[in-house]
Amino acid sequence: MVLAVDLLNPSALTEKRAHKLKRIVPRPDSYFMDVKCSGCLNITVVFSNSQSVVTCPGCSTVLCQPTGGRARLTEGCSFRKKSN
Repeated sequence: MVLAVDLLNPSALTEKRAHKLKRIVPRPDSYFMDVKCSGCLNITVVFSNSQSVVTCPGCSTVLCQPTGGRARLTEGCSFRKKSN
């Protein structure tokens, strides 16, 4: 009996779409990111699922607001995921 899908060597796309606990090697979906303030252009490190309001240390503007899951960035703020 031949299976249509190789269960031991799944493709990268199917691993990415799978739930974080159903992957072969479990890893979280959250990440750290560099957020650039639109006012003073300072860069601050923010957790993607932060549970508190993050403000800019330079000009005290709000960079992100917590929601039930992911943090919502303020309009005008740019971000990039930090690599390992």
